[in-house]
Amino acid sequence: MTLPKLSPLELQIMDALWTHGALSVREVQEQFPEATRPAYTTVQTMIYRLEAKKAVRRAKKISNAHIFEAVVTRQATQGRLIDELLRQFGGRMQPVMAHLIETGNLTLEDVQEAERLLRELPGKTSPGEPAPEKGKPS
Repeated sequence: MTLPKLSPLELQIMDALWTHGALSVREVQEQFPEATRPAYTTVQTMIYRLEAKKAVRRAKKISNAHIFEAVVTRQATQGRLIDELLRQFGGRMQPVMAHLIETGNLTLEDVQEAERLLRELPGKTSPGEPAPEKGKPS
């Protein structure tokens, strides 16, 4: 399934659905901070657009209110956004990592978690570690 491209407002709506589960349009609208809350009709239009993009679906109807739920996952959507960002840098991760380090947004714990994930990937080795011989378990 191709993941839809989502606008910032659509991402905020999806975040409400990912965080709270199935919601009505009114319940989604109420998840926004009061000072920046979009109009009910704006949220309704955006949810209908998300439905057309197959990012949400109508789960059920209670009286006159449709209840919507996310179809695409937060993880899949985040992955698509990260892939788009990396394409802006020709697929290179180094400029992104340098920026995160310079701005203090990358912690030692983040690096350690990334190292752990890399070690768990099949066929990946740490720098300086010899690759496993073919036919022998790593």
